[in-house]
Amino acid sequence: MQANTLVSVIIPTYNRAATLGRAIDSILEQTYSHTEVIVVDDGSTDDTPTVLSRYGERIRVVVQKNAGPAIARNRGIALAKGEVIAFLDSDDYWLPTKLERQLTVMGKAGSVVCCVCNCKVLYKDGSTTSTFQIANSVPGCESGLLLNPAEVLLTRFLLFCQAATIQREVLERIGYFDENLRFGEDYELPMRLALEGPWAIIRNELVVYHASSPGSWAETAVREHLRLHQDLLRMRQQIFLRIQRDPRHARLVTLARRELRRAKRQATCAKLMASTVAGAAALGRLLHVFERLNLAIFRRTSLYPKLVIKELI
Repeated sequence: MQANTLVSVIIPTYNRAATLGRAIDSILEQTYSHTEVIVVDDGSTDDTPTVLSRYGERIRVVVQKNAGPAIARNRGIALAKGEVIAFLDSDDYWLPTKLERQLTVMGKAGSVVCCVCNCKVLYKDGSTTSTFQIANSVPGCESGLLLNPAEVLLTRFLLFCQAATIQREVLERIGYFDENLRFGEDYELPMRLALEGPWAIIRNELVVYHASSPGSWAETAVREHLRLHQDLLRMRQQIFLRIQRDPRHARLVTLARRELRRAKRQATCAKLMASTVAGAAALGRLLHVFERLNLAIFRRTSLYPKLVIKELI
């Protein structure tokens, strides 16, 4: 990774005028300054244009009709000039050394697909955790080379968009976000990236993620529970077929099939819970409890993949 590598940072935003400036400032105040900031206004109806106008030529602004984050991010990628691509949601922000740390680690690692860091998660009640803790994926070293990202991503979700710096060349080779997914597009793309080779990983929390922002993914997912699991099932089906068809990934077939079956069961639970048939919702909730118990047991077995990391000195 060269010292003058251009990083294109893409912010998709929709009606987040109150927090958008904080997100943009956190990029402009990075200790690594060779960046371009592309804000894709996804049809905002609030004071977003006024906020954006304050930055003048320090940022690039694209305005489109409301189409969702996948399309907004893809439009930003298409316009980006950087060799490295990064994303930030407009209700979150980066700590000042994020990009510098990530590019340094990518340079040490050599040829890697991307670099992902930890994130501090803030909840409405003031409690905090980290995304690596949630995903049971805390590295044993400060920075390293994650040698089995596909096994890890098949079995847990890592907050990706706010936390990753990605080689543009890899994105061009495998494609951008799946625009047909309302949910899970930020899981499906990382899964494809995980099949491309090792990742660099940083244990430190370099992003602040607000889990309870109005209109957040979490809030929408609760409201559209059935659509969420339908999309996650479709994503799992696509990934399974990709793995099954490629002899290079033969060792992942059993694990991918296990997770596909789990996704099918979870989609069935969601369908029952959304049903108006007498007793169906109660049955769905009961099966959902069993699924959570089954997952908890799986995570305590030897079949659950552990992170395989080579420490970077």
